[in-house]
Parts: sequence; structure tokens; C-alpha cells
Amino acid sequence: MDWSTWREDFPILDQNVHSQPLIYFDNAATTQKPRAVLDALRHYYERDNANVHRGIHELSNRATASFEAARARAARFINARSADEIVFTRGTTEGINLVAETWGPKHIKAGDKILLTEMEHHSNIVPWQLLAERTGARLLYFPIAGDIGLLDLSQLAEWLTPEVKLFAMTPISHSLGTINPVAELCARARKLGVTTLVDAAQSAGHRPVDVQELGCDFLAFSGHKMCGPTGIGVLYGRQEVLETLPPYQGGGEMILNVDFQRSTWKHAPHRFEAGTPDISGAIGLHAAMDYLDKIGRRKIAEHDQELGAYAYAKLSQMKGGLRLFGPHIGRAGVVSFLLEGVHAHDVVTAADQGGVALRGGHHCNQPLMRRLGVESTARASFYFYNTFEEIDRFVKVLGEIKRFFGA
Repeated sequence: MDWSTWREDFPILDQNVHSQPLIYFDNAATTQKPRAVLDALRHYYERDNANVHRGIHELSNRATASFEAARARAARFINARSADEIVFTRGTTEGINLVAETWGPKHIKAGDKILLTEMEHHSNIVPWQLLAERTGARLLYFPIAGDIGLLDLSQLAEWLTPEVKLFAMTPISHSLGTINPVAELCARARKLGVTTLVDAAQSAGHRPVDVQELGCDFLAFSGHKMCGPTGIGVLYGRQEVLETLPPYQGGGEMILNVDFQRSTWKHAPHRFEAGTPDISGAIGLHAAMDYLDKIGRRKIAEHDQELGAYAYAKLSQMKGGLRLFGPHIGRAGVVSFLLEGVHAHDVVTAADQGGVALRGGHHCNQPLMRRLGVESTARASFYFYNTFEEIDRFVKVLGEIKRFFGA
């Protein structure tokens, strides 16, 4: 495939930063937006801008139709059985919090166990910590194996027991590039009656996601990590589970009837969407999903892995003073590293002067950083519009930084 053709759809990439052509390697934090998404947002605001569901005039009808079309498109994107299994949220973080706040109190009690992995993002840790504090539940963390960051599935039976009520996991580590066997983990959990939640923030835009094949109970992802706008996300929940849950927030739209003393709620998913939603965000997300499927998510996944493997191999050739994290083979398009004696923030600042946008810090992964014995790492994360030539220039810039600091 000629990936340069798709790259041309991203006007932001055609610019210089500090007099150098921009190399954008911060895709795990947020991805750039193609013209198809920008055009969809502009069309909505120029032609159809109105509030949804409550109006009966033409603009409201158009806006409502587009908003609900985006919900149906999201269901197809992850192969949900029905659009009623799709809740629009502000992103992955809110989706996980919604489950913790609604499903959690109904099903988690003192002494129960919640199982996570050591590579989870703070968004898939902190909501469960808050729930555990309220209920007296206990958090467990399925360990990784050293710097390579793989889960040892031979130990899974020791951690995943009938006392575990929830197993929450990520398919792709945003810090390590590890690709986890989520379908197998969900299947093992299902045999024990354990509810599962998948944090698909790093995977939904990078590879096919099929919730029926995964067999998960919940799955959350964010639009901005898959070419869509910020402030919009999706929570998938099995319909029979969603219908048993109380509202997440109260307000307009999520109600059937309100009187002075009590209210009644709409069926899922609308009972979880109080107030005016991010209408344009959903429409932009629809355009992003169409765009990604036009390319083909299997092809994107293959290209991601090729870029990740190429970058890892190039960095591995650097002589001394460089520590790499994540698996040697079979990694996603993410490479994290440390230069000996140089703080990750200094590496990222210096790289920026060379036009290379990296990410430095704990990556909302502080427990993992402590597990690895470091405070932070520098991270290069790739997407389908990145090139092998960009990786070559990044490695050259990193070599210059290494010599400058004497690492």
C-alpha cells in the first residue's frame, strides 16, 4: 500500500517546527485528523447545527439523524449486536468511570477482588481504587515480566479466581507496546463468571475490534486516539447488563418523566447520556470510523507493527547508554526508552528542537514506572501516516542528543 497517499489527507503534518519538517510521534497521546473529519465537523456547524432529540424542526431532525447514525456506525465498528449497546461518553476515562459508578456498587462488596494488570493506564486504575475504597474490595495486579512487559499467562490461574468479580485490561500497552491476548483473557474470566472490561483506547483505531469475538462485558475507547475529535468516546456494554444499571448522571434527555418528587428513566443507552451531548464529536467520530475502515484496520495494524519493529531494531543498534522497554518482537507501534543519565523530559525537549514530537514522563502509568524502577521514559508512538524515513531521522536526532549529553 502507498501510505503516502493517506498521509496527504492530514494538513497538520505539512509544516515545519523549529525550522525542521514535523515528525509527529505522539500518536498514543492523540492522533491527527484527516480532512474527511474536518469536513464533517465543518458541514455540521455550517448546515445542521441544532440540539438533538428534543426539537421537531428540520435542523434538529438532521442533527438527531446524524447523531444516531454515528451510534449505529459505532456499533458496526466494534460488531456490537445493537446500537442500544453504545453509550456516547467524553472518552475512555468517562466510560470506565461510568461502569465503576453504576455497575460497581451493584456488584462489588467488601472482600471482593478486582483484577487489573500492571500495565494499565491511570484511567483503568483510579476509578477502581475509588470503588475499592467505598466498598472494601481489594485490588490485584497481574504482573508483567521485567522490561519486556509481557504477561505470564501460566500464572493467570493464581490471579484470576472466583473471588475476582471484575477483570479490567488493555489490549495494547501505551507505554510498552505489548499486545495482550484479550480474547483469551476474557474467555478465561467468562468461565469463572467474572465480568470483564476492555480499555481499547490504544487499539480501537489500530486494529479490528469485535466485542462478540472478545466476549467482553464492557469496552471503552476514545475518538481522539483514532483520527476523531477530542471530547467524544464510546462505552460498549452488553444490553442485558446496561438495562440493569442506574443512571450515571441526572438531567435532561435521560428521563421518561419528571415530577417534583421522583423521576423515571429512559432505557439504555439514553439513560446514561444526561444533557446536551457532544453532537459534533459523534459526527466527527462517524467520519473517522468510515475513514479508518476505508484504509482497513488489519492493514493499519500490520503497518503499526512494521514501524514499531523497525524503530526497535534501529534503537537496539545504538551502542550503550540506551534502555528499551517492551517486547522484542510482536510489539505495537510504540517504543519507549531511556538514555542513561538523561531525564526523559530533556530528551523530548531536545528532540522537539529537531522537529520530532515525542512524549516524555510517566505516561499516566506511575505504578508501571515504579515496577520498572524508573521515574519516566521517552516514548515514540506511530500511526499509519508515519514513515520509515521519519524513524531514520528520529534515530539520527536521538544519536545527536546522546552525544550532546554524553550518555
